[in-house]
Amino acid sequence: MSVRFVVVPVGQDDEDCSDRVDNEPAVPDIRGAEGESIDPQDAVPILEYSREPNRYGDGMPKENSPFINNTDHDKGSLYDGKNLALFEEEMDSNPMVSSLLNKLANYTNLTQGVKEHEEADDDEGSAKTKKPVKSPALGTLIGVYLPCLQNILGVILFLRLTWIVGTAGIMEALAIVFMTCSCTMLTAISMSAIATNGVVPAGGSYYMISRSLGPEFGGAVGLCFYLGTTFAGSMYILGTIEILLTYIVPSAAIFKADKKEDEPEALLNNMRVYGTCCLTLMSLVVFVGVKYVNKLALVFLACVILSILAIYAGVIKSAFEPPDFPVCLLGNRTLKNHNFDHCLKTMEVDNVTVTTKLWSLFCDSPYPNATCNKYFELNNVTEIQGIPGLTSGVIRDNMWGDYGPNGMLVEKKDQLSVPALDTSQDINMPYVANDITTFFTLLVGIYFPSVTGIMAGSNRSGDLRDAQKSIPIGTIMAIATTTFIYISSVVLFGACIEGVVLRDKFGDSVKGNLVIGILAWPSPWVIVIGSFFSCCGAGLQSLTGAPRLLQAIARDGIVPFLQVFGHGKANGEPTWALLLTAGICEIGILIASLDAVAPILSMFFLMCYLFVNLACALQTLLRTPNWRPRFKFYHWALSFLGASLCLSLMFISSWFYALVAMLIAGCIYKYIEYRGAEKEWGDGIRGLSLNAARYALIRLEEAPPHTKNWRPQLLVLLNLDSDHVVKHPRLLSFCTQLKAGKGLTIVGSVLEGTFMTKEAEVKKSEQNIKSSMTTERTKGFCHVVASSNLRDGFSHLIQSAGLGGMKHNTVLMAWPGTWKQATDAVSWKNFIETVRETTAAHQALLVAKNVDSFPTNAERLGEGTIDVWWIVHDGGLLMLLPFLLRQHKVWRKCKMRIFTVANMDDNSIQMKKDLQMFLYHLRLDAEVEVVEMQDSDISAFTYEKTLVMEQRSQMLKQMQLSRTEREREAQLIHDRNTASHAALNDKADTGPDRVHMTWTKDKFLTERNRNRAEANMGVRDLFNMKPEWESLNQSNVRRMHTAVRLNEVVVNRSQGAHLVLLNMPGPPKNRGGDENYMEFLEVLLEGLNRVLLVRGGGREVITIYS
Repeated sequence: MSVRFVVVPVGQDDEDCSDRVDNEPAVPDIRGAEGESIDPQDAVPILEYSREPNRYGDGMPKENSPFINNTDHDKGSLYDGKNLALFEEEMDSNPMVSSLLNKLANYTNLTQGVKEHEEADDDEGSAKTKKPVKSPALGTLIGVYLPCLQNILGVILFLRLTWIVGTAGIMEALAIVFMTCSCTMLTAISMSAIATNGVVPAGGSYYMISRSLGPEFGGAVGLCFYLGTTFAGSMYILGTIEILLTYIVPSAAIFKADKKEDEPEALLNNMRVYGTCCLTLMSLVVFVGVKYVNKLALVFLACVILSILAIYAGVIKSAFEPPDFPVCLLGNRTLKNHNFDHCLKTMEVDNVTVTTKLWSLFCDSPYPNATCNKYFELNNVTEIQGIPGLTSGVIRDNMWGDYGPNGMLVEKKDQLSVPALDTSQDINMPYVANDITTFFTLLVGIYFPSVTGIMAGSNRSGDLRDAQKSIPIGTIMAIATTTFIYISSVVLFGACIEGVVLRDKFGDSVKGNLVIGILAWPSPWVIVIGSFFSCCGAGLQSLTGAPRLLQAIARDGIVPFLQVFGHGKANGEPTWALLLTAGICEIGILIASLDAVAPILSMFFLMCYLFVNLACALQTLLRTPNWRPRFKFYHWALSFLGASLCLSLMFISSWFYALVAMLIAGCIYKYIEYRGAEKEWGDGIRGLSLNAARYALIRLEEAPPHTKNWRPQLLVLLNLDSDHVVKHPRLLSFCTQLKAGKGLTIVGSVLEGTFMTKEAEVKKSEQNIKSSMTTERTKGFCHVVASSNLRDGFSHLIQSAGLGGMKHNTVLMAWPGTWKQATDAVSWKNFIETVRETTAAHQALLVAKNVDSFPTNAERLGEGTIDVWWIVHDGGLLMLLPFLLRQHKVWRKCKMRIFTVANMDDNSIQMKKDLQMFLYHLRLDAEVEVVEMQDSDISAFTYEKTLVMEQRSQMLKQMQLSRTEREREAQLIHDRNTASHAALNDKADTGPDRVHMTWTKDKFLTERNRNRAEANMGVRDLFNMKPEWESLNQSNVRRMHTAVRLNEVVVNRSQGAHLVLLNMPGPPKNRGGDENYMEFLEVLLEGLNRVLLVRGGGREVITIYS
């Protein structure tokens, strides 16, 4: 029997879906391919895929899911087929292939940015009906090539390129063009690789950088790109006003200079006033409706293209018919041709010699006998053509640059002149002069904005029919075209225009005409009007694009203080972002100089391009599995070359601005790192960190750390209450104080049960522990495991926590304070087994008693002491811990005291001197005290204490164990002891239990003699015993005697100390005495407030050597 698979229509809204799940809906008439009716039960619905946003991501379904269009309304759909019934329980998370392919085939991406707001504007006031989404239909030419062309060609080409060619010369101007265009071409190659590595949503370059380098770099560079775009708006507005006031209506100037030296300041003030008005007008246009800007975009593009064609037409025409634009020279100095009509000193009018207007400019009266400027008297006036033409050979004179200081006169080098001795009045004469000091690096910074705009295609990726094909081809072709235009313009300008005219920035020598305009055909007004509308359009586009970029950054939530700029009008228009953009733009306008604003935005664009190149290089070198660009003509070396070129250009243009831009980016980076929202975007920096960590771990694995590098790498074992909340948060505080943010910290806990049943509780516990770690400022990792019992769980943590060379070497845990009150022996048995585990694993152990009384991180302990009781030497950890604690501000004022115990046959004076010398070599500041313990008989108190301990132990065994359980327990202990007896004996001589008594050379002989005398002392004490004492285990009596005597000494000396550190005795090898071991420790610590029991890991951790 054949089974037909038919697509069943999915409900249009959530209400329909819920009805279909809860109720039995009417069965639709479903027909097969031949038109016959098919039983709906035989039909297989194609499920639409749905996935909840990744909680570690940023909540954007299009990023967190591998599938494009996610919907939530189809979660209730059920699978009824037979062929794939084996997979039906996994359909919620793993959709059928047919469903996936159906979604990919129907993929649509909403038009980004402006069009969404435009459509929202059109829909306002009308019924809220959902329009069918149009498929993106823009090709390479309209969608990428022309927008890039329009953004790249602009104000610098029309207003400054001729001046750059004249000042730098053809060769150095070509070097500037080559460097900058190479930078953008290499950046375009890197950008093409990133843009074709998947779908690029709204945000363009910001999205690419942030998703490739992480939120910190993305936010920093995104804000730099935003600032660059905003200052670009300032530059375009200043260009618009410069064209308006200099070339179109000079009479509209509000501020006019009475003296020549005041002209620059008057021009700047006019730029500020008109620029502010222009900015306000443009901001209102953008606020009212972006659709008007879009409708004018074609007009602005036409202006740019027509202007370029007019320039080339003028060049061709100049080859055989140069335009007539005479330039007047006095000697070799260029004159401003504003206030005179004839380039003559005197002229014949009706056979009478009369002076010209030029005479009046240099002489104190119009009469021939007037007193004139000395240079004017010594030199003749000559007239040359400003546009000699393509075949004139003027290219030879324009090959090399002519840099100079502010106020340097523009002179024709090969023209003869007689110098005047007095040049003090030259500044007041109508000479053409430099308005700024010129040098090569300055010209690089001014020129670079003319090659920006390469991101226009990637910013419109949602509008493209095939973005992964159009973006690389369109962007690279646009850069190639504009590079050709710039290189040819440099050569042609140098070949057609006289050098003194090229160096005349504002065209004063050609009657105030735009220099590039006098070359154009058919009229200079073609260039003037074209460049005016081009600058207007570019300014409007900057004021349109910059607020949306800021809105995209704000909506990502990575910079908290920018969140207000994510809001806007009802249609999503970024009103608040537009206000901020206009405010920053006004700063650039108040600077008022195009030459001063251009290097500023150059820095921000270069910073952006630098990180685009780094992102591509990083992804290529890391070979991330998801790095599969469709654009194949890239290489990491090209990206690094592009990044190096960007960095070089930053410092070439202006080292000061470069440092400021990097400082701004660095501050934003650190702010996002410190206060920003945590995002997981699968970025390259995380991949780089993983690779670096892997490399470091492999290096650490090669050899254990040297004693000089040893520091406690902590595994903190926490206990949780019934609500999975940390019982002793002060243990984390103490860990923070001990580590001071250095080294490894792993916080672990164990839940009883299986992971399958405890998964939710494990996650909840981890969240609670991480919250406590944040509160207590503990930097480290959290690891909660589920195990059949606590004992095995803690054992697994001790064995397996950490990775490679980054494993813990010290275990920190709390003393089980309620072990006596516990109804069963599990708690203290687990504690003792943990002590044995750490010893077997050669790890140090720290046990904090009364941990809830330890100071918090906010406390500051006053004058006091940290007392170290050094009974046995097990690696020097007792010495190191107080030193580490005193690095933290909680313990900083505490002094360190070291006590050691001397017996009767020890030379206590010599011990003290040796210990002081040892501490001196260790560079530790501490008071030293040797405590002498007199030999004394075992007191009745000790016997009574031992008797009570053994009676309690027997009573507990009788209460808790039945006969069968006792036999089972005995057999288990016998088997365990039999299996591990040989291993324990082997480890006894070489393991960490072997301790060395401190100091004197005769120590070992003394210890051996004492061991021989112990048996005789036991026999001697038996004569004074009470009858009930005779049955006591003499080993327990001796251990209790040691605990009592040591406790008396410690309490007497250290009861008022802020912290007492004490050697922790090891548990008995015979597990039958475990409960007595706990009693011994309890007696040893009785009467002390804060105690840290320390057990070494069997290796030296401190050294006297450097």
